[in-house]
Amino acid sequence: MPTYDERLRDLEERLRHDDPGFAEAMSAGTPRPPREYRRRNAWLWLAVGLAALGMGIAVGHGLLIATSLVVTGAAAHLFDPQRGRLHGRGIPTTR
Repeated sequence: MPTYDERLRDLEERLRHDDPGFAEAMSAGTPRPPREYRRRNAWLWLAVGLAALGMGIAVGHGLLIATSLVVTGAAAHLFDPQRGRLHGRGIPTTR
């Protein structure tokens, strides 16, 4: 059975492997959000989608409105911090 220190070392190594920037910021004492909570691209795509929606409404072009709604919806999906996980999908194993 691994000791408490071995488990912490293993956790530290996994964190350093998964998100080296966050691990480096933690060891330096400068706060930085983990990768799951950095949403720079989501904000960018949301702004692009909403700008296109405004243009589509102003011009009255249905295809532009539909496209911008799809882009905005996809950007909103990027705000989910657990989007990489399966969200309960899968076959339960009972033995």
